[in-house]
Amino acid sequence: RDHMIQVMEDPRALLAEMDRAGVWRVGLVNYPSPDVMGFTDAANDFSAKYARANPERLLPYGGVHPRFTKDPAGDVDRLVDLGIRLVKIHPPHQRFPANAYSDGLTALGDIYRRCEERGLPVMIHTGTSIFPGARSKYGNPLELDDIAIDFPDLTIVMAHGGRPLYMEEAFFVLRRHSRVWLDVSGIPPARLLEYFPRLAELADRVVWGTDWPSPGVKDMRVNIDQFLALSLSDSHKKAILETNALALFPAAR
Repeated sequence: RDHMIQVMEDPRALLAEMDRAGVWRVGLVNYPSPDVMGFTDAANDFSAKYARANPERLLPYGGVHPRFTKDPAGDVDRLVDLGIRLVKIHPPHQRFPANAYSDGLTALGDIYRRCEERGLPVMIHTGTSIFPGARSKYGNPLELDDIAIDFPDLTIVMAHGGRPLYMEEAFFVLRRHSRVWLDVSGIPPARLLEYFPRLAELADRVVWGTDWPSPGVKDMRVNIDQFLALSLSDSHKKAILETNALALFPAAR
């Protein structure tokens, strides 16, 4: 616990963990969820400030909460000004379906539209959440089908592949929409091909991640080694671990 507090407070501690694990670049996942997780908009400033310690290796993520924002497009612009590289939407923790703009939550559509206009990828949590107050019914990745149709130039990153309940829906959406990427963080690597037996068909749009630090992920290096043990080709492993993320996040802005 003390070490994790140190990692939160000092980017050098995280960079040391990355060096030990052989990880060159990480995404610093943050998003506002004041009523479920206690995360306020200050998380965006924290992420941006933390990343300034090494902008090439630390990519700050942030978010705009559509139920609380008074200026959704302007708040996205402010994230860009902060240096945020990706917007995170977490339906189970923010308490709305990912396509709720079609049912009256207009601010959510404004967020997607501005991200589309600014070329900012949007990561959307799919799958369940065990945190108290989380609404896992909002984790169905099929709702991303609407988003990909309504915002055709938006780059969407499907976090966690709908695990552990919605993998078939996730695969359908990924196969249908070329601008939807799969982030495999939070999926035990040993079960990845069980969840997605046709993963190789999507290999050019899959990005590796761990969800570290979390209860199910104790060590980044162990996670990498488990992934490397899968029966995927070397070229697919390299794409998922390295080259796809470089395409998704070109040189630091």
